[in-house]
Amino acid sequence: MSRISEVAERAGVSAMTVSRVLNNSGYVRAATRQRVELAIAELGYVPNALARQLRSKRTKMLALVLSDISNPFFTTIARGVEDAASARGFAVMFCNTDESDEEESRYLRLLVERQVDGVLLVPAQNAAASLRLLRTHSIPVVVLDRRAARRVDNVRCDSEEGAYALARHLIGLGHRRIAVLTGRRAISTSADRVAGVRRALAEAGIALDGSLVRYGGFNFGDKNVADGRLMAQEVLAATDDPPTAIFAANNFIAFGAVRALRDLGLKIPDDISVVAFDDLPVEWVDEPFLTVAAQPAYDIGRRAADLIIDRLEGERNASGESVVLPFEVIVRRSTAAPRVRPLFDPTRSRSEDAAARRGEAELQPHAVPIR
Repeated sequence: MSRISEVAERAGVSAMTVSRVLNNSGYVRAATRQRVELAIAELGYVPNALARQLRSKRTKMLALVLSDISNPFFTTIARGVEDAASARGFAVMFCNTDESDEEESRYLRLLVERQVDGVLLVPAQNAAASLRLLRTHSIPVVVLDRRAARRVDNVRCDSEEGAYALARHLIGLGHRRIAVLTGRRAISTSADRVAGVRRALAEAGIALDGSLVRYGGFNFGDKNVADGRLMAQEVLAATDDPPTAIFAANNFIAFGAVRALRDLGLKIPDDISVVAFDDLPVEWVDEPFLTVAAQPAYDIGRRAADLIIDRLEGERNASGESVVLPFEVIVRRSTAAPRVRPLFDPTRSRSEDAAARRGEAELQPHAVPIR
């Protein structure tokens, strides 16, 4: 293995000049830099990261701890983190907890042992223990996607406001019976999205029917789809006055709900409207049809990485910075005005039901601006 002294001898410069080129620090003439870079390439020199770490007490390594790497929202966040970190000379280690507090704790203990410079965390549920552990070992942390305690840096989208905007859209179309399918109660995004729907309904003089609210898991992959399917089945069977619209708190829950509706022979949006928090990448669907509140996932990751690196490099001093990024409501084909009569009546025959549907007049939507 080549040494820095050999690079210096090959380039005809001092070891200090080679170090300046490697670390991009201090002034080095362009011609000299070119000679050093050529010598590095010819000798195949690779800096000793461990030695550098011991000298600087830095690993130049960040850890991104995600709750569900299979969700395209989080994979897009990961890309934003990686791009921003790489541009500033940091590498990123990825950890997936599958929304498990135990897995989160195990990973964080391992990251403390590895002496990473900082942690970007999407908490599984209650982040208090994880934040205490990192604080004890003086490891900076930024919480992503979910609300965080005071004095903890946080980058997220406004879940409550996004849910409120989607519910306003449904109310503007004439919907009054809106089902809410969300994640665990202990996760801030779950609670915030229910709160946003409830607030929009309350402003329209409508109470959110508790029988139409279901808390699932915000689990990973197929389990989350299965939760959405089961929750949709439950709310449709829970009352004689079924919902005319469904709000799904994330894209996988929306997948499950759509499957449940198709199983029942219900058409979207003719029989029932569906909206979702989070959009899907274009490569996942041939033609996007869901009305969504799209989050800037890439920017969440990028801003979080820049924030923690700024902390590490002493460019930010005030603690507990909260960055709340805007969402975008995208209206597509999954929403329409509701029918006057219930979606289905088990006492009617198929011919009676078909005749009733042909004679039904749709409610006229009234305009409600989305702020």
